Amino acid sequence: MASLITAREFERRPDPGHPEELVRGRIVAIPPHDLRHGLACGRASFALYDFVIPRDLGHVIGGGSAILTERDPDTVRGADVAYYSYARLPKGPLVPGYGPEVPELVVEVRSTHDSWREILVKVTEYLSAGVLKVIVLDPEKRKAHIYTTDEEPTTLGPDDDLTLPGLLDGFCVPVHRFFE
Repeated sequence: MASLITAREFERRPDPGHPEELVRGRIVAIPPHDLRHGLACGRASFALYDFVIPRDLGHVIGGGSAILTERDPDTVRGADVAYYSYARLPKGPLVPGYGPEVPELVVEVRSTHDSWREILVKVTEYLSAGVLKVIVLDPEKRKAHIYTTDEEPTTLGPDDDLTLPGLLDGFCVPVHRFFE
């Protein structure tokens, strides 16, 4: 059995040419995503960017950027989209590597190969690490599921508006916009 590696060792490895995450010290390959996944990720990034950047609120980061969710053994997840306020990740150039910063918001897009069990494990990790809200977009069902540590999960249908009160006041996007 292979020994466990740390987030630092994982970060220093050469790029394998395909997505991976570190889960409790073990490297896990991530299968390629389909077009619906990419569309929903792009739409979520754009919607957040279009709201956050003109208001100078923080950073919107996509593309599977690393978030350290657990230590000893280490887990590093690649969030589809993340929002960091300047309070959590200061304004200015970002330094290379996996930082200790945790975003306020993570958006995960459910792929056809993702089980709900796997998704909920990630959601729990993000919330336990200090993420305030996790949105899971489900392209197949055209729904958005919102998770926090303080409230029951909320499910929104395609005709509902996704808002983020208390986090990004004034943000409002119809759920169907993430899928078309």
